[in-house]
Amino acid sequence: MVSNIYLYLSGIMGILYIVPTPVGNMEDMTLRAIRVLKEADMILAEDTRTSGILLKHFGIKNRLMSHHKYNEHGTAATVVDWLKAGQTIALISDAGTPGISDPGFFLAREAAQAGVTVQTLPGATACVPALVSSGLPCDRFCFEGFLPQKKGRNTRLRELEEETRTMVFYESPYRLLKTLTQFAEVFGAERQVSVAREISKIHEEHVRGTIQEAIEHFTQTTPRGEIVIVLAGNTTIKNKSKQF
Repeated sequence: MVSNIYLYLSGIMGILYIVPTPVGNMEDMTLRAIRVLKEADMILAEDTRTSGILLKHFGIKNRLMSHHKYNEHGTAATVVDWLKAGQTIALISDAGTPGISDPGFFLAREAAQAGVTVQTLPGATACVPALVSSGLPCDRFCFEGFLPQKKGRNTRLRELEEETRTMVFYESPYRLLKTLTQFAEVFGAERQVSVAREISKIHEEHVRGTIQEAIEHFTQTTPRGEIVIVLAGNTTIKNKSKQF
């Protein structure tokens, strides 16, 4: 086997693969993702226990190292050194595509700045199916992810008040009603919204209508599972611009 030292001195670097994993249905795992995870020298996982279940399901036996938002700043430099020494490393999160409201951005940036090849595989993510299934315009949209829980939350919502593109948010089922109520206050209770729940799972649900109708629905039905909120943009501004 060629040593890592030789690879480093020869300028032969490894590759950092960003590998999406299913957000619910295991059948959403791609053949390429399975191959990359099997062939990599190491897999970085947000939660090794969660990822261990996934890897066992697909018969993937490989080295597994914890890499999450609480340790990524401390471990990224070491991982980049391994990549520069010729290692091929795959990064996965608990579900979906790393870097999208999950750890991944920091390591990808550090690797890219070090001249390491970063390749992201196409694959599962919750925001795109929720957006396309919403019935709201998806030719142009903005992804907001999770809103700040406290500081800066109201400021961010006010900044989005005049956004004309469809907006996509992630939210916890425990904060959903609070968020929808704030949306009604800022954007108006009649603004159209689609709340997607449990994307790709058995109990997948899409609640479409006005924000007020969504509030009424989830007041009567306790929300469970992962939530994606797709909110219509401000059409008032669009209509005004057409008059000139």
